[in-house]
Amino acid sequence: MSLAESLLRDVAPAIRGVLEGALEGRELSRGDVETLLTAQGRDLQALCMVADAARREDAGDEVSYVICRNINFTNVCYVGCTYCGFSRHKHDPDAYDRGLDDMLERSREAVGRGASEVCIQGGIHPNKDGFWYRDIARAIRDEFPELHIHAFSPEEIDFGHRNSQGMELRDYLKMLRDAGLGTIPGTAAEILHDDVRRIVAPRKIMSGRWVEIVEAAHEVGLRSTSTIMYGHVEQPHHIAHHFDVIRELQKRTGGFTEFVPLGFIHHKTRLYREKGARPGATMPEDLQMIAIARLFLRPWITNIQMSWVKMGKKLAQVALNSGANDFGGTLMEESISNSAGSEHGDHIDPEEIERLVREVGRTPYERTTTYGRRTPAWLSRPDSETAPEVRPSAPETLPVHANS
Repeated sequence: MSLAESLLRDVAPAIRGVLEGALEGRELSRGDVETLLTAQGRDLQALCMVADAARREDAGDEVSYVICRNINFTNVCYVGCTYCGFSRHKHDPDAYDRGLDDMLERSREAVGRGASEVCIQGGIHPNKDGFWYRDIARAIRDEFPELHIHAFSPEEIDFGHRNSQGMELRDYLKMLRDAGLGTIPGTAAEILHDDVRRIVAPRKIMSGRWVEIVEAAHEVGLRSTSTIMYGHVEQPHHIAHHFDVIRELQKRTGGFTEFVPLGFIHHKTRLYREKGARPGATMPEDLQMIAIARLFLRPWITNIQMSWVKMGKKLAQVALNSGANDFGGTLMEESISNSAGSEHGDHIDPEEIERLVREVGRTPYERTTTYGRRTPAWLSRPDSETAPEVRPSAPETLPVHANS
């Protein structure tokens, strides 16, 4: 009996047809995504097994992770996204706005704990201008040149660009790059369908602007992650549209390092309390998203990351056998999910990541932000194992377009 026959023998015909096509290497369509989003029970098990087989073919049996520190530099924000429990008005008693000295101290702590990356994001503060982001990147780059600066979502870049004294978008991005910015987070994506965005974040950039900013970043040599936030008001066709936008952009630029499904954390949000959103994603939905991401985005995006902060560590282990090959970061600090009600903490030690990965029969390795190999300190111990060779999914840097 063939692999396809053994996996798909008792699967619903529509889902079986999509999975057979995936096993044969066919590129999935939006309609295929909508079909796979109906998978439950035995059908979901088959979906995850096919995605796991694809993961093994695409990325091997290693699981990557990065030692990083999040720095959320302000929770003051005027955008008012209904899914957010993090933002505050500037006069709220628990509002904060970290200065450069504070961020440098947090970066120093990150270096002391072995980090290779700082991930810097914050609210859209009405009293800042577009050069504040430049100053952050420059200060950290000058003090800690060994740190990779992964910072500033497309929403923040839009704000900075609009408050940069008339600079062109690409010139603004090049200014940030030259100040030390290494890559940008592909957050602020939520669902890249404006019908959904008008409900969850009506004052945020619309999907076309998100694509414009990310594409411009890739063109000037700034790679990015890509994300989706699900489990709120979206419908299957919105998810399918989002996946298609990401894949088509990756075909044009090759600039995405990974794709990260992010389940909606509902507990403390207006979107749940006032707007009729679902109470976050279910466990089957979490696994669907990991598996569908693997099958829909291949071969264009090799790295599928699951969020242990959103899922919890046990479900994260299941996700590693459902299409994911990246465990994400150690974080050290995580304010956004926790402010919305996440119960899974804000820090995980590298040793715990490695234990969780080995428990499911996989081999962990520490990576850089752009998926190069980084030799961790523990490998220098006499009793340490030799790290297996890893096939990077893409170059560490993008070629800069001639007109950039």
